[in-house]
Amino acid sequence: MANSIVDTSLRKTARVAGLLYLLMTICGVFNMIYVDPKLYVSGNPTATVTNILASEWLFRLGVASSLVSLIVFLFVAYALYKLLKSVDKDLGMLMVILVVVSIPGGLTFNQFAPILLLKGAGYHSAFQPAQLQALAMTFLELQKNGDSIGQVFWGLWLFPLGLLVFKSGFFPKVLGVLLMIGCFGYILNSLTFLLFPDYKVITYWGSLIGFVAEILFIFWLLTKGVKNQKPSTSEAG
Repeated sequence: MANSIVDTSLRKTARVAGLLYLLMTICGVFNMIYVDPKLYVSGNPTATVTNILASEWLFRLGVASSLVSLIVFLFVAYALYKLLKSVDKDLGMLMVILVVVSIPGGLTFNQFAPILLLKGAGYHSAFQPAQLQALAMTFLELQKNGDSIGQVFWGLWLFPLGLLVFKSGFFPKVLGVLLMIGCFGYILNSLTFLLFPDYKVITYWGSLIGFVAEILFIFWLLTKGVKNQKPSTSEAG
């Protein structure tokens, strides 16, 4: 009976973790694959600024979705820690620490700067329109570059998570292996962007590996939860 209660509690925690993880992913992906392509025109500050001013609400929604994604990320880490702390508490704490230190790098201050520059106080009149557009574009580029470099932290937390998943017995071991590979995929992406920016194919595959690993893990959390645990010998006796 006790083992059944524990299994039910773990399944509930797994579902909560999966839902939070899915929400975090949706918020992050929404900004990257919907908002950004609609507003940002690479190498063209005038077109980018025109798009932002014409769709200011969408721009603000994109910033808000990124912020929500970061906030939910903290709760994802907490839920996964609750789920996996019995496997290895120290490893679980390392996972949470790596999530926490990744948050500042993803904050959206630079992303919001174009609105402040383009619709800010009267002292902005000291700048010519072309200068304001260039400044707005610079802040957007800073945010994009920061996100790419910051992917090293998006990857690092996946290694302790993958190791916990592998050791837990709650999930197929292959999920743990994929998450650990995903860790190195994100790190590869970040280092390639930083050191070899012309090799965009490598950065694409690095991100794809990490993203697919996470999606598979979310799918398992939501559809399967955790495996039933066999009672120990002492309980069976």
